[in-house]
Amino acid sequence: MNLILLGAPGAGKGTQGEIIQEHLDIPSISTGVILREAIRTGTPLGQQAKAIIDKGGLVPDEVVNGIVKERLAQEDCQDGFILDGFPRTLPQALALDAMGVTIDKVLYLMVPDALIEERLCNRRVCEGCGATYHLINQPSSAGDLCEKCGSKLMTRKDDKPETIRERLSTYHQLTEPLVEYYRGQGKLFEIDGSTTIEAATEATLRILEGQE
Repeated sequence: MNLILLGAPGAGKGTQGEIIQEHLDIPSISTGVILREAIRTGTPLGQQAKAIIDKGGLVPDEVVNGIVKERLAQEDCQDGFILDGFPRTLPQALALDAMGVTIDKVLYLMVPDALIEERLCNRRVCEGCGATYHLINQPSSAGDLCEKCGSKLMTRKDDKPETIRERLSTYHQLTEPLVEYYRGQGKLFEIDGSTTIEAATEATLRILEGQE
């Protein structure tokens, strides 16, 4: 099953992606992770992305599209995958279609902006392994350290209030058109992401099992 997770920053895409990955035994692919990996390993596209980022620019669609295409061609994606953070814009969705990739279901996690801001202000990320925690909903059992690798937890620049508002504005402008695009294809399934993780997971699994 080929899936896309849609939703604003902090809607819970990463959390649900991990749960679906375990449930269906297919990889959850975060654009940010594979972009950093391409840069780390020095692939041709990764080198292009690094040169742009080093100059303070935004990685253009054609480079992101190419990195995603390379990742989807890997063997572990042949039985399905979960895309988290891609497509982010309508042109990226059209590029995904042009790759010949068939998407089965698009899971849209809906969360009000005020709750998104509250969630992200309390989010912490491990400096070492990138594991994500939440001071209220999912604290680390090791306090200020990552319970998985012991590295220090930090607040990302993206999780500061003024940055969150800018990210939400960009999301509404660029990403929300994807909702109507996939709704028109009959592939969009809405999930109330403002409830508990458990409730959102239950709704997600019902959709994946064809019960909704």
